[in-house]
Amino acid sequence: MGRNNLLGEYLRACRERVTPSEAAIEWLGPRRVPGLRREEVALLAGISANYYLRLEQGRDRSPSDQVLESLARALRLDATETAHLIALGHPPTGNLRGPRQVDVPASTQQLLRALDLPAFIQDQHFDVIAANTTAHALSPALQPGHNRLLSVFLDPAERALFADWEIVAEHLVASFRASVAAAVDDRRTTQLVTELSARDAHFRELWAGHAVVARIDRPPVRFAHPVAGLLTLTRENLAVDGPTPLRLMIYHAERGSDDHAKLTRLGAGATSPTATS
Repeated sequence: MGRNNLLGEYLRACRERVTPSEAAIEWLGPRRVPGLRREEVALLAGISANYYLRLEQGRDRSPSDQVLESLARALRLDATETAHLIALGHPPTGNLRGPRQVDVPASTQQLLRALDLPAFIQDQHFDVIAANTTAHALSPALQPGHNRLLSVFLDPAERALFADWEIVAEHLVASFRASVAAAVDDRRTTQLVTELSARDAHFRELWAGHAVVARIDRPPVRFAHPVAGLLTLTRENLAVDGPTPLRLMIYHAERGSDDHAKLTRLGAGATSPTATS
């Protein structure tokens, strides 16, 4: 996959989503392309049409923050989409291709074991680094050595676990794209996107859509669990302190609710050893 022209691809995808009426642009003759024309985006952003063309074609890859922010306004991007655009406009200069040792802080591992809620730690590629027993009881795929994207798209049992699988899949891909914006050129990202694109048509379609979503956007997740039954849970996404970008994911339900009672029973029956890195 590689970085190639991700900035230009994202600009084009966003341009094609905005209608002339949304941008308050008068229709001038027949339109052969969806969304806005390149010259219309350039006009709205206050840059030359030729410069915008170079950006979209990948011939200029060093736009300033001011230009990127102007383009974000012209394309009606929200805060998450704007941050993603800026990340793509400033590719990392360091070597991101080599393997990286992932160490979960001891205090975080202790917290993971102490929680009676399903909790696991994932890295920026959505590889599961550590998980507690309740997480494993919720899904056997929530354990080290598994990747959330590969599990959700390629494991039939994991797919069946989600009552609204298409919603979960769409949110997962958009979250992943935002997570790896600054590391899209590394080996693990390339491996995941290549494998999923080759094996799952729905992933290919979602990845081509260039959607991104904020970590704070957490719609409830409905599980069709083989033991607990239908569970509607909220997922928290918390940063873990340290040199590696890790996230602590916790599923929970409102105390006193039927979902909380089911989750408590599920946790009480979790007897497998705690899995950690």
